[in-house]
Amino acid sequence: MAFGRGGKMDGRRPSSSSSSFCTTTTVVVFVALCLVGAWMMTSSTVFPLEISSNKKPVVKQQPAPVNFGTSEDAASGNTGEGSGKFEDTDNNDTTVPEELTNNEAPEKEKSTENMAEKPEEKLEEKEPAPPNEKEETKDMFDDANGKSEGRSDDVKNDNDGDKKDENTNESGDEKPDGERKDDQEEKSEGDATQEEQPQIEEKVEETGEKEQSSNSNEVFPDGAQSELLKESNAQNGSFTTQAAESKNEKEVQASSKSSGDETSYSWKLCNSSASTDYIPCLDNVKAIKKLRSTKHYEHRERHCPEEPPTCLVPLPEGYKRPIEWPKSRDKVWYSNVPHTKLAEYKGHQNWVKVSGDYLLFPGGGTQFKNGALHYIDTIQQALPDIAWGKRSRVILDVGCGVASFGGYMFDRDVLTMSFAPKDEHEAQVQFALERGIPAISAVMGTKRLPYPSRVFDVIHCARCRVPWHIEGGMLLLELNRLLRPGGYFVWSATPVYQKLPEDVEIWNAMSILTKSMCWKMVNKTKDKLNQVGMAIYQKPMDNNCYEKRSENSPPLCKESDAADAAWNVPLEACMHKLPVGPTVRGAKWPESWPQRLNKTPFWVDGSQVGVYGKPANEDFEADNAHWKRVVSKSYLNGMGIDWSKVRNVMDMRAVYGGFAAALKNQKVWVMNIVPIDSPDTLPIIYERGLFGMYHDWCESFSTYPRTYDLLHADHLFSKLKTRCKLLAVFAEVDRVLRPEGKLIVRDTADTTNELESMAKSLKWEVRMTYTKGNEGLLCVEKSMWRPKEVEASM
Repeated sequence: MAFGRGGKMDGRRPSSSSSSFCTTTTVVVFVALCLVGAWMMTSSTVFPLEISSNKKPVVKQQPAPVNFGTSEDAASGNTGEGSGKFEDTDNNDTTVPEELTNNEAPEKEKSTENMAEKPEEKLEEKEPAPPNEKEETKDMFDDANGKSEGRSDDVKNDNDGDKKDENTNESGDEKPDGERKDDQEEKSEGDATQEEQPQIEEKVEETGEKEQSSNSNEVFPDGAQSELLKESNAQNGSFTTQAAESKNEKEVQASSKSSGDETSYSWKLCNSSASTDYIPCLDNVKAIKKLRSTKHYEHRERHCPEEPPTCLVPLPEGYKRPIEWPKSRDKVWYSNVPHTKLAEYKGHQNWVKVSGDYLLFPGGGTQFKNGALHYIDTIQQALPDIAWGKRSRVILDVGCGVASFGGYMFDRDVLTMSFAPKDEHEAQVQFALERGIPAISAVMGTKRLPYPSRVFDVIHCARCRVPWHIEGGMLLLELNRLLRPGGYFVWSATPVYQKLPEDVEIWNAMSILTKSMCWKMVNKTKDKLNQVGMAIYQKPMDNNCYEKRSENSPPLCKESDAADAAWNVPLEACMHKLPVGPTVRGAKWPESWPQRLNKTPFWVDGSQVGVYGKPANEDFEADNAHWKRVVSKSYLNGMGIDWSKVRNVMDMRAVYGGFAAALKNQKVWVMNIVPIDSPDTLPIIYERGLFGMYHDWCESFSTYPRTYDLLHADHLFSKLKTRCKLLAVFAEVDRVLRPEGKLIVRDTADTTNELESMAKSLKWEVRMTYTKGNEGLLCVEKSMWRPKEVEASM
């Protein structure tokens, strides 16, 4: 026993120093493991790519590369701030992001475990992390299924002590290296100047990491960069005062607070005889009945209700997702536009035919029964200088029918603005839009068309039934206002090639009128296949002919008559003088397409102030570069939008057309809307080879229901709050947007929150929400579902 006890003691004593060493080693190893574990929480350990491959895209905030300054600064005379507007806001790459420099502890640091906190600090002291590994507040959003992954609103998260570290995903795991690298590269991009960014983006693509992480593609403005997206209510570089902006903001905030949640919205069906085809400003029966005359097609013009409707337009029975482009050009679902009258009237002219579940469009028209492409090529052969898709890019088709002419013009790289009245030719414009072809409902009546002057390269009329020669040629003079100097008018009608007494009379009257307008007939030809003829006229490039006329008929318009004024302006039988001087718009033809798309128009220079406060040419270039980044990094990849299903697109508040230009390589067309209270930049959009129109969003748009696949609104709705009811505007969005169509809104955070509530009240799917400071981003998808109270009233 004693030996045994002594043996144990003896066995322990000789190894006492060794045992002490082991104990120390164990403690050191344990501490080291703790340090390593803490280090791994913020290190760049590479996880397998599969971990991030199934994650939904997460919106990442990007520090602003350039401080563009606010329009309010310019108005209030803050020259001290404005003098640094265009300088690099962060020249030191190692500077901690702005939200971490405030005298508040970052929320994510508060949520770090106590055991890992101190070792992490020690590691940072020994080996400072590179600038691109700095911690950053994680941005969060609602995913495509409406599941909340968190909130990214900085204000809401001030008291949230459970924020996750930037380098971990929502399950608490460490982010894949590729995902964090994208964040870091976006930071470095934000620290670059505007001119340096294209090179940085190119480097990002070269790393190969961009494809691995789709959740950092969004380029969302915060701080100074968001100012590139803002516009004052004033025109042409003049900005509102700080007092006015403050008043507006108070009203906006009050409106937001009183808007309530989604349960406060009560939706009802529109009670209109037009039913599923209701266009509020064209189906206002009450106003139409009060008209004194319909001689000038007044009943086909816009007569908007005094109170914009907040009702919903029902879907046609059996409505289906529209057929995708380009198949839609040839056939559409009959159930989506269940009208047969036009097929009965024009079936023999190959406009439209009914075949089982489909409406078929053989591509014909009154003047081109054997197909639009042959007709288009006939025009090119008659006048090679027309140069479809090069010299001639944007054209106006008057009285378009089902718009087969415009639909086949896409094959020639030509963009066609087609229009026709909502008349006895039932749903012709609706057919065009369902096919994926641009068109609006409009008529040449008593008012100017909603386009600026001198913007269309070609104007086309194929038996459009417009009496051009009557009342001093007032309607033809409206086309003269719209036609670019040197542009062509293609007139294909019976007076050109038939010898009936009425046709001869019209031809003689047109010959006299066009000559007095100084239009030169450059060709008169006949299409042997279709057995029709056409006359092609050219508008002069200068005023020489006007000055040499023996009679002032038609008279020249007064100097005070603004040719670009087009919203509810009555028609007059007069001609506007052409621009004089080499730097005036219209003095020379734009660059050939597609060079004109990204080239600053020659008449936009540094002597003018742009919409965002910079010299106009720099403003244009900055806007163009901005939308290229946003579209490529966010809209095309980061929102889960299947662009193969998108065809008809509207930019509800276009400025320079940068959003549309960035979509050039997509199989879409974009209707660029310049609101009537925004700076008149629509001529710039046309100069780029794009098109659009003026509109007041406090009224209904002149299109059929369910005609757009995607609506884009950049800082529009917050401006409308001070002028009209936001609920009515959203009802119009619902009317115009196709089921399963998308609405993308960039606006103030309170505005996007309010719109999100409206969307949810209609059971729309929230695809993405994001807020940073007072800026918000919202992407929602329209549902075919209607609230129970609406279903019950159907």
